[in-house]
Amino acid sequence: MTRVRDVPVHDPTRVRDVRVAANDACGQAGFPADRTAAAELVATELATNLLKHAGGGGQILIETVDAEPASDASATQPALQIVAIDHGPGIPDLPAALGDGFSTTASLGAGLGTCRRLADVFDVHSTPGHGTVALARIHASARARSSRTGQPYRRDAAPVRAGGVNIPFVAGDSGDGWACVRSGERITVLLADGLGHGPAAADASDAAVRKLRQDADLTPPELLKVLHGALRNTRGAAVAVAQLDLAAGRLAFSGVGNVGARFRSGGNWQHLLSHPGIVGAHRPAHLPHQRLPWSSDCLLVLHSDGLPSRWSLKAGVPSSTLDPAVTAALIVRDASSSARPVRDDTTVAVLSPTPSDREP
Repeated sequence: MTRVRDVPVHDPTRVRDVRVAANDACGQAGFPADRTAAAELVATELATNLLKHAGGGGQILIETVDAEPASDASATQPALQIVAIDHGPGIPDLPAALGDGFSTTASLGAGLGTCRRLADVFDVHSTPGHGTVALARIHASARARSSRTGQPYRRDAAPVRAGGVNIPFVAGDSGDGWACVRSGERITVLLADGLGHGPAAADASDAAVRKLRQDADLTPPELLKVLHGALRNTRGAAVAVAQLDLAAGRLAFSGVGNVGARFRSGGNWQHLLSHPGIVGAHRPAHLPHQRLPWSSDCLLVLHSDGLPSRWSLKAGVPSSTLDPAVTAALIVRDASSSARPVRDDTTVAVLSPTPSDREP
């Protein structure tokens, strides 16, 4: 079940809550003591920065995600993902802020260097006057790092990567679920939005994710057909499936229900259309199957209906180099306001090119 710890950080007591949430998540995922300690410290530093320097605090999201496998035969390893989101003053000098011990009273900074050093994956985006999103992932086991970037590397890494954020409407269990699985030359991203919210909705989305892991070699229409049977004893879910064929350089998409999908190529966005219905309850006889060319400037965004339909990715966001989960968090942050309260679980998953400089 997708367990997300969503901790608002607006007073000092919440820093401890963030640390406890990180410890609890690591315990449930079976992290060893040294990786748990690293996760607690990173979570504490990010929460402290929000409180001191983000102009009113912010939000910490903590969940266990998949650490991408190095090859098809690799077992999936867990990683703890910690995302700090704020609408504060931003960081005027990001390179300086990433140094250990850097601090100003006007911008987020102290502790970011420590977070980058301890995390297996670390990324941050900040726009002066609009806020900051910082991401850290701590793997259950330490991994080799590139001597140039300090980030983990794999010589067989795919030319794309996936990431996302999941914000539950009800504290704890999210009714949304997403996953990215590789099978040979096919990389499949699925996002499921279980009907309603809470544990029963989570059961439906979890069933969809489990079925993807079992049948990642199927095409999107084929997968939706088998998902209909797998979700029959659940509430059902809206499901979108996108599959990239690396050899052909082509993206295929099929969806049932109201999971949103947008595809960007050459700077132009287009909506990918799903068929009305509920997987597990009302499957359409004909499933749409769109095919689009994929190149190094493409971007795919899938999202549940908790995100306002008129979201946008601000101009100048370097989505081709950012971790996709940071891009997802920026989309959520910039679509939110007090005038548009969250009324459902909100999940955004992003598929983007892998920057070439991540190889050693």
